[in-house]
Amino acid sequence: MPNKEELRSGLRHSESISVTRELTVPEISPAFTGLADMPPVFATAYLLAFVEWACLELVKSYLEHGERTVGTAISMQHMAATPIGMTATAEVELTVVNGRMLEFCFTCRDGAEIIAKGTHGRAIINVERFMDRLAQKR
Repeated sequence: MPNKEELRSGLRHSESISVTRELTVPEISPAFTGLADMPPVFATAYLLAFVEWACLELVKSYLEHGERTVGTAISMQHMAATPIGMTATAEVELTVVNGRMLEFCFTCRDGAEIIAKGTHGRAIINVERFMDRLAQKR
């Protein structure tokens, strides 16, 4: 099993997901009423979550017990729409490890073209300390 000392730039991972109705813009949330009549394509919000998931999957086996990563930054160009029924693939690469700060670059594709690309930052956290800070914030 890998350990945190082996967490280094150059590591790569990919994930794929089938775009279902639940992942489309009109389905994001009833709270955002202006989205209800938008085209049923893979929502940018869910595409971002998909990239986060791929990054999580890349690093999770390198983390110590009680550690997770949280998002700290995102720069994404969503360049093409993906309709229901197509498969999207996120290819992520860890490009920088600076202590507990991680940076990734990513490219997302569907069966026809590149649909998004960008960079994503994450921080390694201790879940217990993180939750204690949240409780104090309330």
